[in-house]
Amino acid sequence: MANEVPAKTHGVGVFLELRKRLQSGLLIVGKDVAQTPADVAVTSGDSSLHIRTPRGVLYLTLPAGVAFEQGSCIPTPAGESCGEELHFRLRISVERSTDEDSSASMMKTLRAKKAYCFYCQGCMTRLLEDRVFNRVLPLPNGNWNAIVDDWCCHPDPFANKKLLPRAEDCLMGDSFVLLARDGSCEQTLTEEVSPVGTEDSQDPKKPCRRLALISCASCSSVLGEAVTPETLKLYVTQVVVEPAVGDRKPEASLNRSLFVERTVAARLLELSNSLSTYHFSVQTPDGKAFLLLWLLNSDSIIASVPETRVGTESSNGSPALHSPSPRAARALKLLYIACSDTGIQQRDIVTSWEVSVIGHPVVLPLKVCEELLQVMDDSNSTLPTSMRCMRSYEVAYLRL
Repeated sequence: MANEVPAKTHGVGVFLELRKRLQSGLLIVGKDVAQTPADVAVTSGDSSLHIRTPRGVLYLTLPAGVAFEQGSCIPTPAGESCGEELHFRLRISVERSTDEDSSASMMKTLRAKKAYCFYCQGCMTRLLEDRVFNRVLPLPNGNWNAIVDDWCCHPDPFANKKLLPRAEDCLMGDSFVLLARDGSCEQTLTEEVSPVGTEDSQDPKKPCRRLALISCASCSSVLGEAVTPETLKLYVTQVVVEPAVGDRKPEASLNRSLFVERTVAARLLELSNSLSTYHFSVQTPDGKAFLLLWLLNSDSIIASVPETRVGTESSNGSPALHSPSPRAARALKLLYIACSDTGIQQRDIVTSWEVSVIGHPVVLPLKVCEELLQVMDDSNSTLPTSMRCMRSYEVAYLRL
């Protein structure tokens, strides 16, 4: 597939990042592909970019409405630490298109008075049949309970109370939906009580809690939690929601890592736009920070091609049938730090985030947090050496 991440064992041959807002771009070519700037020529084709090197021509398919400005690609200094790379700057033109709407998450597509079916993302088993919601409402910001005292002149009226959906409600959190449980899911879901946190916690304020985990009866994938016996919490990374249209069957499930990548990227973009924040703390259900994310750019278009794939086109000038042209895809550019990192500078940053409470919490199951970190590390490994780190953070792109 054109969207597959190149193998980690291969060096980067060509890396491209375009910025739609700046209408400019950076092209990096490894010296295993071209030795000098004179060895590289860039031209535009029909919705594509043609990069000519001594190995042949690499064809990169561009998103609709994005075009390279002929003759604008010029060499630029790469810096002393980039001796194995050639850097070029280029200009692009961007027409307004509708491709940005295609990245909307499930949260943006759910509507009241319409019927939906919920599927397990892992095996595409239908979990919930023809659910019609009278109300589709957003839950308050994840930190709402912590600031109620600042707004109330009397004791907190919401203390120890949960916001729960009524029979035909869908309540949307930052990373999950709350639904009323009904009889349609008794055969498709299983429930198991599991401890969250440490049994021997020395902090009396954080005793070990137990969660009623909800799993798919077909493949045993954890989907969410039973908040109460009548209420389901389903995480957006675990389910696929589609309109209920006759006997229509959903498309085959996406590659798991790609689904996690796109789902999380879409939610981060929506949260950043709605909350005007760029810092996110990915947390497990017990409130423990797992991953810190700093959103830098939301208008990037990227392509990373390993050097083993540069020059694999057929001799007649068109891509070989067995080698589809790589596609440049919309992506978020992020800085990240794993909270388990033992580096001194990284630990200081994690502590600073915790003390300042600057990361908007995004809660995901532990396994999904681990999957997301793997996606970030895989993205980082496909970048040119000069782009993998920024200060004490690592750099990654999440495709939309």
